[in-house]
Amino acid sequence: MHEDPKTLVSTDWLAKHLKDPDLRVLDASWFLPGSDRDAKAEYEAAHIPGARFFDVDDVSDNRSELPHMVPPVEKFMSRMRALGVGDGHQIVVYDSQGIFSAARVWWLFKLMGQDDIAVLDGGFPKWQAEGRETEDMPPVIRDRHMTVRRQNQMVKDVTQVSAAAKLKDTEILDARAAERFRGDAPEPRPGLRAGHIPGAKNVPYKTLQEADGTMKSPDALRATFEAAGVDLGKPVITSCGSGVTAAIINLALTRIGKDDHSLYDGSWTEWGQFPTLPVATGDN
Repeated sequence: MHEDPKTLVSTDWLAKHLKDPDLRVLDASWFLPGSDRDAKAEYEAAHIPGARFFDVDDVSDNRSELPHMVPPVEKFMSRMRALGVGDGHQIVVYDSQGIFSAARVWWLFKLMGQDDIAVLDGGFPKWQAEGRETEDMPPVIRDRHMTVRRQNQMVKDVTQVSAAAKLKDTEILDARAAERFRGDAPEPRPGLRAGHIPGAKNVPYKTLQEADGTMKSPDALRATFEAAGVDLGKPVITSCGSGVTAAIINLALTRIGKDDHSLYDGSWTEWGQFPTLPVATGDN
């Protein structure tokens, strides 16, 4: 694969750079409600040496009733300072499902103007499968200031997404599984209608990955988008259940050299609960 410390790096790359003084590794594991797994407990039992635990639900806007929405800049900065992550660091973020919640954290750092961050391709499962070193010790944290320049164009709210759906000038790509997109399967969160944003196209995040949880090559990613009927000439807004797996599409688009894309932070958890917003079912 093509190593890129701004998008995606391999387990080989990380193993080689693990002792670099300016490398910071984040475990951003997160699980869907009802999965019976505890990301923090799993981190404490075993993680990549030196990794800090990035709590997706905590580093968020707790004033919002929606789950893990983008935090205010000040909160992001103070949480990162507490993790000892700041200016001049190369960050590698991973999760315990391959490429799942790590992409959301990668996107959040980009939104905050941090460019030197990559997702670990294949994540913790690949690292463990290769018999690489893990530890259960907490890392030694040293304070580091972070300069944040929020890139507002990278995130969209419900009003902007609603306008884009009406104008049809933007591709809205939904990362949920096909059954949820079509409205055939119930949502994991109670009280949400089934279906998708009218005009959206379905690019299930699993279709962007190989069987081992690594990301497909840029050529294969492009082919996957084309097979889903995506016009890559248009700007893209990504969406999913709650703004986590949507970011896998943003990562894939960046890997193929496309940069005019943003993420709908509220995603289906927001859209699906408002009776005034239109909902489509089926494949279209």
